[in-house]
Amino acid sequence: MKFLNYNIIREYSIFIFLIILVIVMLIIHTIYSNSKTQNLEKLNSSLNNTYLKKTVQEITNNLKPRFTYYEYSSKSGDNHQSIIDKLDISKKEKKKILATILNEKKLKILNINQKFNFKLDNLSKERIVEFRVETGKKNEIVFSKSADEDKFISRVITKNFKKKVVYKETIIKDSLYNSAINLNINPNIILEFARLYGFQIDFQRDIWKDDSFQIIYEEFVNENKEVIDTGEIIFANLNLQNTDYQLYKFEYAKNKIDYFDENGKSVKKTLMKTPINGARLSSSYGKRKHPILGYTKMHTGTDFAAPTGTPIMASGDGKVMKAGWCGGGGNCVKIKHNNVYQTVYAHMSKFGRGIKRGTRVKQGQIIGYVGSTGLSTGPHLHYEVIENGKKVNSQKLKLPSGKVLKGNERKNFEVAKIKIDVLKSNLISN
Repeated sequence: MKFLNYNIIREYSIFIFLIILVIVMLIIHTIYSNSKTQNLEKLNSSLNNTYLKKTVQEITNNLKPRFTYYEYSSKSGDNHQSIIDKLDISKKEKKKILATILNEKKLKILNINQKFNFKLDNLSKERIVEFRVETGKKNEIVFSKSADEDKFISRVITKNFKKKVVYKETIIKDSLYNSAINLNINPNIILEFARLYGFQIDFQRDIWKDDSFQIIYEEFVNENKEVIDTGEIIFANLNLQNTDYQLYKFEYAKNKIDYFDENGKSVKKTLMKTPINGARLSSSYGKRKHPILGYTKMHTGTDFAAPTGTPIMASGDGKVMKAGWCGGGGNCVKIKHNNVYQTVYAHMSKFGRGIKRGTRVKQGQIIGYVGSTGLSTGPHLHYEVIENGKKVNSQKLKLPSGKVLKGNERKNFEVAKIKIDVLKSNLISN
């Protein structure tokens, strides 16, 4: 009986304890909820405080960088005003910046891809504190605010470039252009390479798979080791079907530079064999059925199929006699080279910079870009050579060669050639 009473008392005690525990927990929850509500009310009250809001805003502003930078490269259709209008500054400040730029003679003409860099102060009413404008790949003008902040002081800076001599070689697997691009050779160098060999090589029919080329040329590198510009080709060699076609740069007289083969003969001729690089000969000179007109007629030129926008070069020095619409020829350029030769380039998508009637052009200069204007079934260049007033086959034309070195010029060339060969060996070994 005593044992039974003990068990009842124990169970009753546990029950009482659980009730007390629940009550305590309810009290704690009520106290916490009231405290949380009071804290939220205090926080909301604090955030509505004007002074605190201002302080938080100032702290946030101070966390942002004081200076921001805006860089822009000019595009076709831009002018100085349109570039300045892109800046988040007042009209008064825009007017001052524009006047400062136009006061510099070197900046009055705006070039495509000309770089502008602006430094803006986020804590100042007049935000521009400094800006830079390129005048070329190697120079820029820096404009800094004067001590009284009333105007900008300009100074010309020559960028710190180093000239580097580069050697590249490869086996051609598809096209010379693609092989060169795969070696990261700058397109300017590829165009010059094509221009030099354009006097003697047909890039469509003379180059075969597993032919090869070597080239030594100059690059200009900045402090970040980025290639900013390219210089001149010093040496080139095309190995076509185990035959070498070598070219050496040589200054044969003061400020007179040309490229000569290993025998001291200039590769320069009156006209280049092909005025376009990487094109396919799609229609040769002679009678053919016209693809649009449908009847057989004399095809008085040579057609080179190439993608739209491919550069077209002047095949020789001369004067532009026409740059405009030529009916079935679409956009065309006609050049008079001398009293004997003229050339015509048709179906262009657009003309090269500055190409118009009366313009004098140099051999290899870009005069236009491949298109399909006029009577054309696809993008290509129609190229004509006129000899003494008669249209002739440009691919069979035998043109006079350039300069042949003799006497002291030849001796000096042999010395220069040995130096270039030694340079090539050193570059290959390194």
